[in-house]
Order: sequence, then structure tokens, then C-alpha cells
Amino acid sequence: MRHKTSIEVFTYWEHIRGNADAPLRNLIQPSAIGHILPELFVLENTADDNPRFRLAGTAICNLMGREIRGESFAALWAGSQQDDPIRIAAGVMNHAVPALVHATGYCISGRSMTFEMMLLPVRTAHDTCDRLLGSLSPAVHSAWLGNERLEFLALDRSRLLRERRMRLIDAPAHPEPMNLLSHQESTSLGEWVRRKLIQAKNGAR
Repeated sequence: MRHKTSIEVFTYWEHIRGNADAPLRNLIQPSAIGHILPELFVLENTADDNPRFRLAGTAICNLMGREIRGESFAALWAGSQQDDPIRIAAGVMNHAVPALVHATGYCISGRSMTFEMMLLPVRTAHDTCDRLLGSLSPAVHSAWLGNERLEFLALDRSRLLRERRMRLIDAPAHPEPMNLLSHQESTSLGEWVRRKLIQAKNGAR
């Protein structure tokens, strides 16, 4: 965990959850984290375990070039990878364990940027963990970010944040969010995506 936004939202989540494995939704006070709200989002689970954006900060919507509220979480990701982020998000909710995700965002111009994403479980009731509080932050702030929309995110790696023992909840079995891609695999994917984007750009000329 390197990005300031990730550290701040995780610290806040730790504070409001107390001794519970995940805090109740009504404990989240937007005013307490107002300075990072543009980089935050909330996912809600659905009956078919396909989380959707309930809320998304302005910085995230600017990155994607559209309002993403109501969209599926899968819509942010490369088509060949969409199942993996869904499994990670479902695992975070079903096991009430936060996850840190590293991804690369690609533009049609061929430009790319690495991002850090935090996924934190939230309960709507004491026995139901069906929301995620998340953040998405670029590794560095660049002038072109926001001027060129991201076509999609490519998953590089993920890991669980087991700071202390978590209580598992009764829920349908889901794979836990793990390091789904090795460094070598993620590098190969990134290079492949970069070549495809450059080819698409050159073909449009």
C-alpha cells in the first residue's frame, strides 16, 4: 500500500470498524473523508454476484470519460479479464477481508498509467456484507490524465490485507481474492494491450 488515498481510506475503515471484521454502512461519514471523496467509490452486490457501482467519485468518472454510477464493476476491466475482478470483489464481501489491487489503465493513444485500488468490505446489516468501499488512485498525477479517457483497466496483481484475524461469514462459496496474475504474466499482458492499442490508433489514420 503506497498511495496516500489508499492509506487514508484504509485507516478510516479500520477506525470505524472497531473490533468487527467490517463496519456498518451507517458508520461511514462522508465529511470525515471529504478530501478524498473524488477518488472513492461504493460497490453493491447483486443477486447474481455481479457488483455494480452505487457511487463513484468525480475523479474516477473523469478517468473513464463517463458517469459510471449504475455500471457493472466488470465494465472497467479488459474483456478477457472481467471474471477475475468480479471474483476478487465477491471474495472481499463474502470473506469480509480487504484487498489491494494493482492495475494498469490504457488509453487509445497507447499511453498507460498504473493504479492502486483498495477494496474494503462494508455491512448493510450485522449479518450481511454486500457493499464495498473502494478507492482508485494513479501512481503519479500526470497532465494527460483526465484529458484522455481510459479504455479499460488491466489487472496486474492483488493481495489480501489480513491485519488481524477476520470472522468468516456464512455465504455461498467463492474463491478468495488471490494474486491472480504473476508479475511475468501481467507484464506480458500489458505489452500485448499496448501493441493492440497502437495498432488500433495507426489503423484509424
